[in-house]
Amino acid sequence: MAGLSSADKDMEAVLKFQPFDLLASLIAVVRADTVVVFSNAALEDSLGISRRVIVGSRLSDVFNDPRALREAITGATQNAFAAMRYDAFLRRVGLDSLPVHVIVTDAEDGVHYVVELVPLEQQTRQDREERLAERAQANKELIRNLAHEIKNPLGGIRGAAQLLEMEIDSSELTEYTQVIIREADRLQTLVDRLLAPHRRPHMVGDVNIHEVCERVRSLILAEFPKGLRVVRDYDISIPEFRGDREQLIQTVLNIAHNACQALAERIAQGDAVLTFCTRVARQITFGKTRYRLALELHVIDNGPGVPDSIKERIFYPLVSGREGGSGLGLTLAQTFVQQHHGQIEVESVPGRTDFKILIPLP
Repeated sequence: MAGLSSADKDMEAVLKFQPFDLLASLIAVVRADTVVVFSNAALEDSLGISRRVIVGSRLSDVFNDPRALREAITGATQNAFAAMRYDAFLRRVGLDSLPVHVIVTDAEDGVHYVVELVPLEQQTRQDREERLAERAQANKELIRNLAHEIKNPLGGIRGAAQLLEMEIDSSELTEYTQVIIREADRLQTLVDRLLAPHRRPHMVGDVNIHEVCERVRSLILAEFPKGLRVVRDYDISIPEFRGDREQLIQTVLNIAHNACQALAERIAQGDAVLTFCTRVARQITFGKTRYRLALELHVIDNGPGVPDSIKERIFYPLVSGREGGSGLGLTLAQTFVQQHHGQIEVESVPGRTDFKILIPLP
């Protein structure tokens, strides 16, 4: 970059750091005097200021304590460290100050410095999502391996019971062999459900989320024709997207069916409400990836809420808040949503449980 003017170097920096626009973190590229030469879209959104205003201004001015940033850049200029980290508060237009974790690194061009601002709340959420994703993956592997180990001896047990039944004449003893056969069949069905998401191929096509919701609505009303009101709150501007329609129907149906079972008392009283709500979420972050648009589908019920004892484990295999439940419905729902590169969350208090499905849109 020798021989280039300061303006030319700034222009090269803008082109070089353009990919930062795709990141969820708030990024600014500054000169030694903290004047911004590049701001990504995430920083623009967070500050509520156009990047045309941000570029050319001093980044230190948006901090409650500007000295820390100046000192960090001075340290980077003197090669005192490879990266400087500290916590600070970011001032925003019309909003409360935002606590952020600041990371200052040398851009290695002799002129510019990269300042990454990670909202502490976002950092905590990302860490939690990563832990949950890793735990969910580990649980899936464990359950899948366990299901395979159970499957083989089950066939032997059932076959032996059938052979034994053919050899005995007593009706009382035959009743015992029938118990063995029925229980083996029940366990076989459970094992098949555990293995289902890994067996069925991902059938991708164009999906209209409202067709999915309407299909689920008709199935739910067929099973619960009285005492349940299903509310549709749709944003009809949501575009079609590529996905597995059958998987998404199963996902929404599992959530809605669980909700209706939790609504049993209200259905009996005639005041149960199940709501399907669709919206478009903008500038949404899944893990460490930022998406411009995402589908936001809510399945809301006015039931008693998720028991506190299982709230943190509700998506784990074989965890159920209902006696006799298999604990697989929400696990399968989470698996199918993750296969669409999305995520599923739940917020629950007595009188309102909200399952939120987020899936990236084109």
